[in-house]
Amino acid sequence: MSQIPYLPAIETASAAEINEYQNQHLRKALVYLKNHSPFYQDLFRLKGVNISRIKTTADLVHLPVTTKKDLQERNDDFLCVPRSKVSDYITTSGTLGDPVTFAMTDKDLDRLAYNEAISFTCADGHPAEVYQLMTTIDRRFMAGLAYFLGIRMMGAGIVRVGNGIPELQWDTIRRIRPDAIIAVPSFILKVIEYAEQKGIDYRASSIKKAVCIGEPLRNEDLSLNTLGRKIMEKWPLKLYSTYASTEMGTSFTECGEGTGGHHHPELIITEFLDENDQPVGEGESGEVTITTLGVEGMPLLRFKTGDVCRHYLQPCACGRNSMRLGPVIGRKNQMIKYKGTTLFPPALYDILDTIDYVANYIVEVYTNEIGTDEILIHIGSHSNIENREKDIKDHFRAKIRVAPKVRFHTAEAIQKLQMPETVRKPKKFIDSREKYPNCEFLF
Repeated sequence: MSQIPYLPAIETASAAEINEYQNQHLRKALVYLKNHSPFYQDLFRLKGVNISRIKTTADLVHLPVTTKKDLQERNDDFLCVPRSKVSDYITTSGTLGDPVTFAMTDKDLDRLAYNEAISFTCADGHPAEVYQLMTTIDRRFMAGLAYFLGIRMMGAGIVRVGNGIPELQWDTIRRIRPDAIIAVPSFILKVIEYAEQKGIDYRASSIKKAVCIGEPLRNEDLSLNTLGRKIMEKWPLKLYSTYASTEMGTSFTECGEGTGGHHHPELIITEFLDENDQPVGEGESGEVTITTLGVEGMPLLRFKTGDVCRHYLQPCACGRNSMRLGPVIGRKNQMIKYKGTTLFPPALYDILDTIDYVANYIVEVYTNEIGTDEILIHIGSHSNIENREKDIKDHFRAKIRVAPKVRFHTAEAIQKLQMPETVRKPKKFIDSREKYPNCEFLF
């Protein structure tokens, strides 16, 4: 893995060649799990799984799925190596529940670096570039470490600024003149806002592109969503959207065509499943379900991520023939049934992002007195906007036909709720349906 191709050969291979490659590596992965994983040894025995019968990725439907609950309840049993081989410990962000610990060996860290190196080159990366990292590399966070390792392996430069502190971000841009930033999209707007307040000509800066993490930039039709358009209107950067999770140790990153995140078939097998754990067709929404390839410490088999996406199989104009992943439509556990309408939080975010006087927000869902889902949106602003409630609700009625409840706060109060000290990325959604039934979450 030390030689990083700009375009890995497997990604330009034919669909049949990619499929055969994955079939071979799936069989190796199953043997490794049977020999080394306490969790999968028990699962195979309890479910009567004979791995010799699993020959192709199409046979995966005959195997049980792995869930977040499995990882939470039997975390240690997923470890396939002695603790003496573990080089780094990471925890998930806990978006869908209690965080889970992942142990990584030296080999896993090399794999992680390789993934990011080919992902950044997919995003038109070049060894001559310098990247400014606007996300944390500490707090047991995989992504920040992955970006650092991948850019280093790609041969490019990196400056580790961390998240927050727009003043330090602009000081770094002035001093080092990086070519690109790695950031959460909503934070880019804060960086722009600070520059406007301080009279910084950000359009004339050295920054020409942004690799965006943690929040979607695109609608289901792959056009830029409201957040993406707001960035582009202010600062016409080249934007690259990404999708990843700690569990998969792999990322899906857009190329310059902007038509979905590219799959790395040498690193992961990806399925899209319906409510009955059966595959859905191309262009249909399904839960992203992954089987890791080449992971030594804590490999996973048919792990259901909770993210609902669409996938596309047509070759990309960039030359890659691997599958492409569309933006996250929503998280399965966050689906809302509201007044006869099925919603995912990103649909609400996209509307709120169009309203200029809304500085920030948190969407809360709870169970009302008749046992159905209720939506309460906590809106932060820099001025008194309580007289704007009807206008806000009209925005929702125009787009989704229903209007949630609204409560107003200062922008500072919402910021504290979005980014408490232990959180690594902004929290925009609170699900109080199980923890606080029949009442609103109490701030």
